[in-house]
Amino acid sequence: MKKVLIISPNFPPINAADMHRVRQSLVYFPEMGWEATVVAVEPEFVEMSQDPLLMESLPETSAIKRIRAFNTRYTRKIGLGNLGYRSLWFYLKTGNKLIRKNRYDLIYFSTTAFPVMILGRYWKWKFGIPFIIDMQDPWRNDFYLDKPRNERPPKFRIAYTMDKIMEAVTMRKVDGIISVSPGYPKTLMERYSNIKPERCVTIPFGGASHDFEILDKAGVENPLFQRGNDYINFAYIGRGGHDMNLAVSGIFAGLKLGLDKDPELFSKVRMFFIGTSYAADGLGQKTIQPVADKFGVGNHVVEITDRLPYFSALKVIKDADILIIPGSTDTNYTASKLYPYILAQRPLIAVFNETSTVVDILGKTRAGTCVTFRNEDPIEEIAGRIYPVMKQFIAKLPFVPETDWAEFEPYSAREATRKQVDFFNKILKQ
Repeated sequence: MKKVLIISPNFPPINAADMHRVRQSLVYFPEMGWEATVVAVEPEFVEMSQDPLLMESLPETSAIKRIRAFNTRYTRKIGLGNLGYRSLWFYLKTGNKLIRKNRYDLIYFSTTAFPVMILGRYWKWKFGIPFIIDMQDPWRNDFYLDKPRNERPPKFRIAYTMDKIMEAVTMRKVDGIISVSPGYPKTLMERYSNIKPERCVTIPFGGASHDFEILDKAGVENPLFQRGNDYINFAYIGRGGHDMNLAVSGIFAGLKLGLDKDPELFSKVRMFFIGTSYAADGLGQKTIQPVADKFGVGNHVVEITDRLPYFSALKVIKDADILIIPGSTDTNYTASKLYPYILAQRPLIAVFNETSTVVDILGKTRAGTCVTFRNEDPIEEIAGRIYPVMKQFIAKLPFVPETDWAEFEPYSAREATRKQVDFFNKILKQ
């Protein structure tokens, strides 16, 4: 049995998007010949909401080592909130102890708390252990360089400079890259000559049907609406942001077309956009509602920036009449939440750049309709494509998508884990 040390600062019961790959894989690693130890930050030091039900999705035999991080009560006084920086020292100490005690074959970083990844290079130098990085988002993100200041994340220039330096130090010694999107490894190969195609693999997050079994047994309530009420409830659970403005604008302009042309059909539409900010609860800035107001449909739209508990979010998408997912103008963006949406078996509309992998996945599985756009398309054109799809879906309600589950199997959590393990073994042979 080979051993892998997994670095995943956000971990159940923390309700974070970047822990799901590891969470879903733990149950399958042993049968595929790997013994995993996860090192995660104690929940009390993580500024994110929690969902205790997430613990029920972990195998009872899971080896999880919890560490501390510097408390934001003190670090925010100097402007530091990033969990990666706050936990870096504790990861260094704990990792050193664990590696000395155990003979790990591989170190695997699966997180968006990027600063901890620099330890991969250190541990490789000190102990000779190869390391793999799971790129779920860009680390050094050039996307915002040409954007106006009001569309950039807070403290962008300082964060970008640090990310640029730390990414370069780390990536020049990385042994393998796993990514949710083929665009991320392509960018890294252009920056760093040591990263070759054979050292990269694209593995989207898998869909875990087991989560819906937990949901049904737990009797989780929908905190937003009752299924079958007098409204036609659209739902989206996930981040917002200015890079989604084009897709969101197209959606709301399409809704406005519907209200003008088919008021009887569209008047009962309500669209919920939930968990749109990564900020701590109560501190998020709305990026969806202002766009809805701009297009005159604000009274049909509800944006809540706070994240729902994971299983409450699953309940919302399972209860929705129609699911809607806006995509990014960042052509590398892939919506990792797509697979729970498919497993919810609800009518699904996605609005994505034509180059996104979402287009191909929905085409193969027939789990929903993807309205595509190019970044230079006028909003009116995108709205003109969205409006008839929404009209068709609303008129057809209620219905269940005729999903091809055989085509969906490659996107299951088990298959995603098998692909990870195959890549682990490949890297160890190089």
